[in-house]
Amino acid sequence: MDRLHTDSLAALPADVLRRPFDRRALQPGIVHLGIGAFARAHTLPITDAAIAATGDTRWGVVGVSLRQPDTRDALAPQDGLYALALRDEGGARLQVVGSLLKLLVAPEDPQAVLQALAAPTTRVVTLTITEKGYHAGPDGAADYLARALQRRRAAGLGGVSMLSCDNLPSNGQVLRRVVLQRASAIESGLADWIDGTCSFPCCMVDRIVPRTTDADRAQVAAALGAHDAWPVVGEPFMDWAIEDRFVAGRPDWTAGGARFVPAAEPFEQLKLRMVNGSHSALAYLGSLMGLPTVDRAVADPALQAFADALLRDEVQPTLPPLPGLDLDAYRARLLQRFANPALRHRLLQIAMDGSQKIPQRWLATVRQRLAAGQGIEHLALCVAAWLRFIDGVDEHGLALPLDDPLAADLRAARREAHAGLGVEAVFGDLVHDARFVAAVQRQAATLAQGGVRLALAAVAAQAAGSATH
Repeated sequence: MDRLHTDSLAALPADVLRRPFDRRALQPGIVHLGIGAFARAHTLPITDAAIAATGDTRWGVVGVSLRQPDTRDALAPQDGLYALALRDEGGARLQVVGSLLKLLVAPEDPQAVLQALAAPTTRVVTLTITEKGYHAGPDGAADYLARALQRRRAAGLGGVSMLSCDNLPSNGQVLRRVVLQRASAIESGLADWIDGTCSFPCCMVDRIVPRTTDADRAQVAAALGAHDAWPVVGEPFMDWAIEDRFVAGRPDWTAGGARFVPAAEPFEQLKLRMVNGSHSALAYLGSLMGLPTVDRAVADPALQAFADALLRDEVQPTLPPLPGLDLDAYRARLLQRFANPALRHRLLQIAMDGSQKIPQRWLATVRQRLAAGQGIEHLALCVAAWLRFIDGVDEHGLALPLDDPLAADLRAARREAHAGLGVEAVFGDLVHDARFVAAVQRQAATLAQGGVRLALAAVAAQAAGSATH
């Protein structure tokens, strides 16, 4: 079977979507840091749509891997082309994405990365570097950005817009802070120049993108009639809310379904607390039960009822109003998305890096509810399940991998008096909040006594009892 390549495009089946633009005319206007599966299933196909709809060929993408060469090694022989399979229970729709022009690997050639970022044609930098990528140390994304902007300043070029697409509250402001911190350490006056000429819009992204498997590769190859070394899989649903603050222009991403908004914060909270928060809840509780995927977890009646109650009773009341949004309908649709059997989204993928995720996904909601004197029993069970997950064994005695930058600290903390609740790097001021500690300890005791099912039943009974009073 031939490999997917520019020369093989004409032979692809007619039902495979290919956006009608000339790749030879594309100029590299966007550099994307962290060219992983999510970017290739979300931001790049939307950029494809924008280029095709407007004919504006200034928005080709240079992808940068900050750690490993695997994406480059897979896609460079394919001219950067790859397939996106959008799947649900009705089948899959295939698209070949064509806006990715070049792939760089930062550890192999850091100068090439700096040259791409500092190029006169580069006007937007997008990032999907995960929550743990936002630090101001050397050799991180902030360091590359600050040093590239130093070059732009020296060359008399203008600023760029840097758009974080990671699941962080006020992600643009987080990026701005670490870039300015790094710039201050590199050269006097550089941070002021960056702050005056560049922009850091916030945005919210939403699409479920599971890790590609060998079975996915085989299915895509059969549908394409060509071998794709690294296709990506996603759900048909997509949302992208972007603050329209771009200093040097931007693609018309609305052509691919994005929307430009005055402020991203309400959308960020909606995504982090509803989508990501319940995803993580299912990940830890379901993994402890020995379940493999999100659809299997949400198919369990007790887990589905828990996720629904968590969102309805503890998360939704904390969200700011979004005109025109029916939160009950949003919640129902979210659970339907999770039930998509075609994605096979592994719970252990979602469970990675919990120490970096749960402060945004759960703890902000916990603080808000405690400040209002409201209950947190569902959220407390989520935290207790994460702490139990750290121990590395499910309810059937099978190993659970702990893939977390704080893994050693977390396991050490589990052996201490507060059984992990004393990790200030995760819990912050909540380690001193007696209400929070007591609630988590209650749920942890129930988990230890009778496992996840007993804990789910106990929370449901408590909620039912509260509703009758």
